[in-house]
Amino acid sequence: MQGITGASVYKRFHTMCNGANLAYEKKVFYEVGGFKGIDNIASGDDMLLMHKIYERYPERVVYLKSKDAIVQTLPMGTFSSFFNQRIRWASKADKYDDKRIFLVLLLVYFFNLWFIVLFLFGIYNLKYLILLFVLLVAKTIIELLLLFPVAKFFSKQKLLWWFPVAQPFHILYIIIAGWLGKFGTYKWKERKVQ
Repeated sequence: MQGITGASVYKRFHTMCNGANLAYEKKVFYEVGGFKGIDNIASGDDMLLMHKIYERYPERVVYLKSKDAIVQTLPMGTFSSFFNQRIRWASKADKYDDKRIFLVLLLVYFFNLWFIVLFLFGIYNLKYLILLFVLLVAKTIIELLLLFPVAKFFSKQKLLWWFPVAQPFHILYIIIAGWLGKFGTYKWKERKVQ
């Protein structure tokens, strides 16, 4: 996610952020009205605030690529809390004023869904399983090429050995979390959110 965030901010395509790695001047917070207008949304205040700031100061929103600026947070303690966090993140997909972000997320969702469709068709016709395998290998190689410099920057290269093994699970996770983010519920801060 940090790799995508850094690249998207650099290319001025869209801005992503998370609260642990976000900094802004207090006066800018007040200039854009703080959380007003986004305070009714259960999650996503960090990104939605960044979008308000980006609208006012598009040239001043940058990604600080510095090892001295890395902020580490603890991972979720259980699979359930991890999945609830991801569903919560997915739930804000249609809340952005910049609809380009929603379109990118939708494209990613349907791209991953296509792998499941190919698998289901492959049950009846081997050529779809072959196509699925070729696309899965291509997707994994391309993503590894994109991930390597990010993993190197964060000193996490050893984790890349697990990436090909995790790829099918990641595809399922994108599909399930994306669906539940839009149509399901999740738990956050000891409360259930619709």
